[in-house]
Amino acid sequence: MKMGTDRIRQIVLSLRNFSRLDQAEMKAVNIHEGIDSTLLLLQNRCKNQSSNIEIKIIKEYSNLPLVECYAGQLNQVFMNLLRNAVDSLEELMETKKQSLEFIPQMKIMTEEDGEFALIRIAENGMGINAEVQQRLFDPFYTTKEVSKGTYMGLSISYKIIVEKHNGQLQCTSEPGNGAEFMISIPLKQ
Repeated sequence: MKMGTDRIRQIVLSLRNFSRLDQAEMKAVNIHEGIDSTLLLLQNRCKNQSSNIEIKIIKEYSNLPLVECYAGQLNQVFMNLLRNAVDSLEELMETKKQSLEFIPQMKIMTEEDGEFALIRIAENGMGINAEVQQRLFDPFYTTKEVSKGTYMGLSISYKIIVEKHNGQLQCTSEPGNGAEFMISIPLKQ
């Protein structure tokens, strides 16, 4: 019972941190807390029930200073990118059910680059071809089957990073070699 109560407390704190309902204005926050809260909310998705394979999460956090941002909106970007990474890995796990050498993984890296915070989210999934990469941030564009998602996640994420935070959101990928999304936002707005 104590373990269950502690788990519920952890989830409630993560939900509060993730949504940042009490912090709608721009303020300096710890980016790592937002990423960790998002990962906690996605932890059940990172354990594939049908294949019993867990997505390995690798965190390489640098000593990043506090970043001035709209924390709730930035957490929404993390959720969109991490959820898409899990979707890609799940899709690949379905096709490689019998393969023991494939270990699905997501790597999250942060670093300070001059006056910018860089956040990279990479996965070793199926990858994205050049044609799809050109349309990735278009509203309603998707490679997912009908009824899976809203088809707005990457478009909204792009607007939040570029328009609200004066930053950049880019994707690099090759089919068969996974994908990496890089967020670059100013440390101070």
